[in-house]
Amino acid sequence: MTSDNEQKIAATLERLHGTQDLAGIEAIRVEALGKQGWLNQLMKTLGKMSPEERQVEGPRLQGMRTRISEALDERKATIEAAELERRLATEVLDLTLPAPEAPAGSVHPVSQVMDELAEIFADLGFSVATGPEIEDDWHNFTALNMAETHPARAMHDTFYFPESDAVTIPASSSEAVGEKRRMLLRTHTSPVQIRAMVEQGAPIRLIAPGRVYRSDSDATHTPMFHQIEGLVIDRDIHLGHLKWTLETFLKAFFEREDIVLRLRPSYFPFTEPSVEVDVGWRDVDGRRALGGDGDAPGHGWMELLGSGMVNARVIEFAGLDPQEWQGFAFGVGVDRLAMLKYGMDDLRAFFDGDQRWLAHYGFSPFDQPTLSGGVGARA
Repeated sequence: MTSDNEQKIAATLERLHGTQDLAGIEAIRVEALGKQGWLNQLMKTLGKMSPEERQVEGPRLQGMRTRISEALDERKATIEAAELERRLATEVLDLTLPAPEAPAGSVHPVSQVMDELAEIFADLGFSVATGPEIEDDWHNFTALNMAETHPARAMHDTFYFPESDAVTIPASSSEAVGEKRRMLLRTHTSPVQIRAMVEQGAPIRLIAPGRVYRSDSDATHTPMFHQIEGLVIDRDIHLGHLKWTLETFLKAFFEREDIVLRLRPSYFPFTEPSVEVDVGWRDVDGRRALGGDGDAPGHGWMELLGSGMVNARVIEFAGLDPQEWQGFAFGVGVDRLAMLKYGMDDLRAFFDGDQRWLAHYGFSPFDQPTLSGGVGARA
């Protein structure tokens, strides 16, 4: 039996050496090592042997399997290397050929709008700041003057991590040493403003774009969405600066000069006074189009963003003197801006990954937003 098995191995290795393609290698593998292969059948005979016989035959059969497996792998690697060499020698890529008319892939509308916003605010002297998406409750709520009983802190609105993941402020920190802070997925990008003020001080002008998370889902809300917030801290800042900044930004973004804003009193814990900002729209063939006086016949107002003067307590939390420094802040959904500008009606489609939707609403990688060329020019 031993002599017969050695002859089978020798024959298998000889056939393997003469095989010139991967299909032949796979056929030999199945014949020898497959479920019904001859070596697998031999392995099944071990159960009928005595313990003494298994001690001898088991290692020998396993050695046979190893020899064949290694030979299969080696021959496969040799054939694949030879095929690669053949392709490298015969295939030619002409780098002078023109790009295809329909390039594969496109820039997502959210990414495009992010670039448009960065271009507009860079021209206004703002820098772009980022921060962690996994945040602690002090930066996300407390430092923004949100009380412990504020509804936004509720479990049904915020994605919290387990209590066991809470962090303790180390002794080397300038903040409350030993305080335990609950971790969560940030609900807005406002914590970036706090971190920037603590690290950089004042004066400061920044925008904070990024992903945020809230427990909500329908045609106009998703559990993850994108937001951009702006912050200006300086001396002698007032509400007029905020209104001018928002008007300038929206006119540049929507590329129209007839953008009209209305500021309505509101309440946010982190601003005082707080204002909701509405933008005027007019009826065009049964649909709403931005622009025009919202109080005129056939016109109206659309709520767009929230804003206000930074609350003195928030300035204090950031380590600044509210008697010396004042500022304004605003926040708006990036996805909402994209929907308004490019005519989309369902926020959920932004994250479905439908190639048809992406092909229709996507942007060319070469379509970089510029103020001179138009931040929304489509390729």
